[in-house]
Amino acid sequence: MKPVRKAVFPVAGLGTRFLPATKAMPKEMLPIVDKPLIQYAVEEASAAGITQMIFITGRHKRSIEDHFDRAPELEAELAAKGKTELLEIVRNISPETDVFVYIRQPEPLGLGHAVLCAEPVVGDEPFAVILADDLIDAERSVIAQLCDARAVLGGGSVLAVEDVPRADTKKYGIVSSTVLDERSSRMSHIVEKPAPEQAPSTLAVLGRYVLEPEIFAHLRTIPRGAGGEIQLTDAIARLVPEGTTYAYRYEGRRFDCGSKEGFLTATVHYARKAGYAL
Repeated sequence: MKPVRKAVFPVAGLGTRFLPATKAMPKEMLPIVDKPLIQYAVEEASAAGITQMIFITGRHKRSIEDHFDRAPELEAELAAKGKTELLEIVRNISPETDVFVYIRQPEPLGLGHAVLCAEPVVGDEPFAVILADDLIDAERSVIAQLCDARAVLGGGSVLAVEDVPRADTKKYGIVSSTVLDERSSRMSHIVEKPAPEQAPSTLAVLGRYVLEPEIFAHLRTIPRGAGGEIQLTDAIARLVPEGTTYAYRYEGRRFDCGSKEGFLTATVHYARKAGYAL
């Protein structure tokens, strides 16, 4: 069983919910206290042993590349002023042991299409997908939790899930599954954003996936789904009959930073965690 060493970060979205702030700044660069959302996502991947970070970008996303690049002038300035703590922070944004790859998504054709854009780099290896909008404070990296579960299950694709209010099923991919243990279950069905009365359960897929490379064949052939986009959920649905697609109830607290309310809640949470009196 091959280890998971690559992670895909779909970051090509326009972030219209946060206009006007995102007119000139990618939403993934919005800071929670003093660290942008995308850095939290990369740190989560790195904590799971992932060493190749693959960003699926679009126009106006150059600042993400700049953030993870070296800044010799800034480093020299900090060193000259003896600001060693800040210097270490800047240098550790992108460890030298990690590889950063940037791929342009030519059209906004959905999450499934963004993942498909990563195929030339991912190849025939299992890989993680991390959506920076879902910020999760966990003692152990959620991607690491999924990789642990995958090892116990003997391989396959593993999706992070949590229960949501039935009224919110229309916001998520919803699964039905057969329980295997306290946290893991074998998926039997998945549907994208069902109406509450049609949802097979209230178990929702969040922005963390560990996928086998077979997903690419399905992403290339599925018809466009909801919103006229290539939906990752639809491709996963084709994997389900093989019996090696699993849902995993992760440990951690999630903040939906794709919404203003969730973003503000996350900011307060992490500020208090850092010791600020609010």
